[in-house]
Parts: sequence; C-alpha cells; structure tokens
Amino acid sequence: MDTQSKKRTPKKDDEVYVLCGNSRGMTGKVLRRIDNKVVVQGINMRKKHVKPNQGQKGGVVTLEKPIHISNVKLLQES
Repeated sequence: MDTQSKKRTPKKDDEVYVLCGNSRGMTGKVLRRIDNKVVVQGINMRKKHVKPNQGQKGGVVTLEKPIHISNVKLLQES
C-alpha cells in the first residue's frame, strides 16, 4: 500500500500562504472558493468604482479579488 500523503486543496476557513503576485509572502484565511480560485481575507485588494443606487451611496469600494489556487499553499494544521 502506498503511504504517500494526498495533497489537500484549500477550503473555507483554512489558513493559506501566498506564493506569487503582489501579496507574495502574506498569510490569510480563505473566505470562499470559486472553482479553481480562492478569496483570501485581506489579500489581493482592489478598488472598484460604484455608481450610486437607490438607498446606496456611490464611491470607491475596496474588495478582495480571487487568487488562483496554484498561487497559494495550505499551511500545516497543528
């Protein structure tokens, strides 16, 4: 029987380490997973201009954008 450990992909509430991109070297918690991408709390922040709607103010909103799953590494669970 093969004793090789299986790789596990990051899921919601897992702690991950960013390997590539502007946020390289940072760690954060996975908020949600979208196909082969994950949204990590406080990582890959982008600004989006929003028009005012009924009952909502317009302006510049800062959002977390998804990162491809190959650019993050699951941290060891202790």
